[in-house]
Amino acid sequence: MCAGVSSTLYRHGAVHTSADPFAEALLVEDGVVAWVGADDTADGFVARADEVIDLDGALVAPGFVDAHVHVLETGLALESIDLSPAGGVHSLADALDAVHRAAGRRPAALQDSPLLGFGWDEQHWPERRPPTRDELDAAGGGAPVYLARVDVHSAVVSSALTARAGLDVLPGWNFDGRVERDAHHAARDAARTVAPDRRTALYRNALEHAAAQGVVSVHEQSAPFIDTRAGLVELLELTADEQSALPHLVGYRGEKCVTVDDAREILAAIPGLSGIGGDLNVDGSLGSRTAALRGPYADAPDHTGVLYLTAEEICNHLTAVTRAGVQGGFHVIGDRAMDELLIGLRAAADVEGVAAIARRGHRLEHAELVDAPTLAAFVLLGIQLSVQPGFDAAWGGAEGMYAARLGAGRAAALNPFADLAAAGVPLAFGSDSPVTPISPWAAVRAAVQHRSSDQRISARAAFRASTRGGWRLAGLDHDGAGELRVGSPAHLAVWRAEHLTVQAADGRFSSWSTDARAGIPLLPDMSPGAPMPECLRTVRGSTVLFDTF
Repeated sequence: MCAGVSSTLYRHGAVHTSADPFAEALLVEDGVVAWVGADDTADGFVARADEVIDLDGALVAPGFVDAHVHVLETGLALESIDLSPAGGVHSLADALDAVHRAAGRRPAALQDSPLLGFGWDEQHWPERRPPTRDELDAAGGGAPVYLARVDVHSAVVSSALTARAGLDVLPGWNFDGRVERDAHHAARDAARTVAPDRRTALYRNALEHAAAQGVVSVHEQSAPFIDTRAGLVELLELTADEQSALPHLVGYRGEKCVTVDDAREILAAIPGLSGIGGDLNVDGSLGSRTAALRGPYADAPDHTGVLYLTAEEICNHLTAVTRAGVQGGFHVIGDRAMDELLIGLRAAADVEGVAAIARRGHRLEHAELVDAPTLAAFVLLGIQLSVQPGFDAAWGGAEGMYAARLGAGRAAALNPFADLAAAGVPLAFGSDSPVTPISPWAAVRAAVQHRSSDQRISARAAFRASTRGGWRLAGLDHDGAGELRVGSPAHLAVWRAEHLTVQAADGRFSSWSTDARAGIPLLPDMSPGAPMPECLRTVRGSTVLFDTF
């Protein structure tokens, strides 16, 4: 656990484990769960433990896995202008004022570096539009400015950044300073050019922030327009040993392959890579109107979004990575994009065989529009999904962005978690940070309180998708990761939380069970308005990543 500590006994609390729904104590030895049970038995382990933690009623649970994170962008966002409502920005005027204040505070040494902001959403502003290039020039005092929309699929930029990156000759450039597609990718590259030592510091800050939220592992979704190959290599090396005191990291690289040799070259260049895919985009986002739809956007009748990949390219990529023996995957959101994905997926299955495709467990990121034929194809071809419940919480509902973009009828079909879970499609939850914050309990709550009541899932199912689900999608659940039982790795978090109390027939109390007779451990209260659990400690195996004890 801590330096010089090889065993820790947690007692006088509650333990989320299927081994004993009334467990009150847990013993960890050399990074592995050695025992779990009742407090009266735990007394006998006190002498042999190097560290004894009195939980005082707190919950010990499997640590969270965030299955979709952009580490560099998260680090940048943590130290950039917060343009979300949480940052106090509720209007276009607020956003411009925040840019003006940030520009005025910058030291002289940073005057030429891009001024960054994240999280604006014009849907929440009374002006119902983003800043223009001229407005950014004035607010930023002529500085190079990059402000990412909340979905990070488009941005607004100043004249200085436009000139520096040559954005005005690229597809996706708009005269008012809004950039998408190629122009946005180039703007992102310009905004993320940092010195090596600062890049490392940004990585560490983002990962330490995740650990403070009870996260023991993250799936990094790297791609050429997000971070470099060298950056992903550094991240994998930085986190490989748990003694780094950083969360475990699963690496994905979103580069398109045509042949198996392409895939093998990427695998050789990035040792330890788990998959070639992730943010390999079939389309864009609904908020930026770049998600590819079968029909036009409700608020832009002449627009149906953008397809970035063809079925042929999708087929070639899946065939290449399958032959290389590695997991592949794509970012896909719109129903037109999903149609294209399925054509390519079925073509790859025709080439490689259904069994070969299914055995590899290819994954999709987001997959927000899934109809019945698509769901059937997922089951047949072994597709796994990395989804973001926070999207529904942020943009769902009759008055949300989804309804504005698609109309209420189409919007109600988004993020069908209950249908996916009922069909047995493997699910893992993530944040897509910095799109939504790294806040795993918020993701659990969002799935439990889905805006469409028929797509709500149980707290237990949501919690498993946020813990064991992430290990499963990466093929790393063989040793019991994501559970707390004897012999499993001690990837755990300790929480102070509101909870329910259920008394069993023998008189004992389980603070975390909805049904003591069924022996099902439960979780903190996920009802609307209930306080969010507070993380007290995060542990990766034998190493404490975050601690308040």
